[in-house]
Amino acid sequence: MLQNPEATRVAVRAGDSHRIAALAEHAPAAVRRRAPLLVSVLAGLLALAAFVYLVHSAMFGRPGFRMLDLGVYRDGGLAILRDRRLYSIRAKAGLFTYPPLAALLSVPLALMPWRLAQFAWLPMIYVPLAVVAGISFRPLLTRARRCAPAVFAVLFAATAFLTPLREELHYGQIDIFLVALCLVDCVAERPRWPRGALVGLATAIKLVPGVFIIYLLITGRRKAAGVAALTFAGVSGLTWLIAPRDSATYWTSAVFDSNRVGGNTQAANQSLRGMLLRIFAPSPAPTVLWLAIALLIAVAGFAAARAVHRRGQDMAGIAITGLLAALLSPVAWIHHLCWVVVVIGVLVGDGRNRRRVLAAAATSALFASNLPVRGKFLLEASAAPIWVTRSMEATFGVAAIILIGVIYAFRPSGADLDPPVAEPAGAADADGELLASSRG
Repeated sequence: MLQNPEATRVAVRAGDSHRIAALAEHAPAAVRRRAPLLVSVLAGLLALAAFVYLVHSAMFGRPGFRMLDLGVYRDGGLAILRDRRLYSIRAKAGLFTYPPLAALLSVPLALMPWRLAQFAWLPMIYVPLAVVAGISFRPLLTRARRCAPAVFAVLFAATAFLTPLREELHYGQIDIFLVALCLVDCVAERPRWPRGALVGLATAIKLVPGVFIIYLLITGRRKAAGVAALTFAGVSGLTWLIAPRDSATYWTSAVFDSNRVGGNTQAANQSLRGMLLRIFAPSPAPTVLWLAIALLIAVAGFAAARAVHRRGQDMAGIAITGLLAALLSPVAWIHHLCWVVVVIGVLVGDGRNRRRVLAAAATSALFASNLPVRGKFLLEASAAPIWVTRSMEATFGVAAIILIGVIYAFRPSGADLDPPVAEPAGAADADGELLASSRG
């Protein structure tokens, strides 16, 4: 009996549709299993491309501007090796301005060819950045679950483009390494070292992290504060034994001479003192006024840091203290504000609160700009009223003051607390939540 051709075609189409339906039923599950891996690979490639771009721009740009401050550190190491007067040498970028320990630790750089030393310094910037980003954005990464590697890669690339981090690479500085030391020391649950030792070491390298000794003290960690102070004193004392002449010069005279670091009225100086010096320029700013404002900011800032810590927000207290480190220092160049990575992580939290996400996005956009230097160029060209240019020059410093208040004002969520509060049972899968709209 002959079959109806039309019926045969219908049967074939029906069979095909069943097979297609079966494939469609199973495909989403396979895609969901593999999507995090694929997205992570793509995000990793994005981060690698960002890293290559930044390194290429810094290492193969104008030869005279490659890691100038790293050259100062390296020349300090050479001075130690050759028994020269450390605080009399003049590198291409200026005088050696750091504690003697910084020169001792720079001896390995002095043993390398200059070009090799530049590339060897890259891990000193980007490994600490990875550590700081991983800790600062922990609530968001925890929420991301299987997508955490992809989210981390994007965050790493984004933070590397913030102006303080680009300046860190441009000058070959050590600030993000010091941020990592202080952050790890404060947040480690069961440190294998005496808590406070890393803060003390960071302070012996560059003094500014000493504000964390105060933070440990006011948050009830008196033993850790004592360890930090003793570590600072012990390491500095050991350095004195190794380099007594240079240590005596630093602690009796060089440490008090802020002009050794260059013109304090430069737009790059985002400390309270730097902002005041520019307002009064070309006349000197009253020292009493600076001290009074610094005292006010210090009292309010440390009170805010203590308050958020008592609410269970240690990361928020650390972020506030990091901002104070830059504001209260007599000189705080833009790269001193690497603490903004921690600030953005604290603001964004787990990404559920829309206002906090917007605040983090606005902070990121501001610190990815170069408004202070643009203000300087406009001032030099007389292209804008002086109040406009001076305001632009103070952008990052003013933002740091405002951010202290913003961090204090935001109500903590469960993810902000130390230890974090677990999500309620029945919460939706985080892989999908990260793609959904944030909650207000």
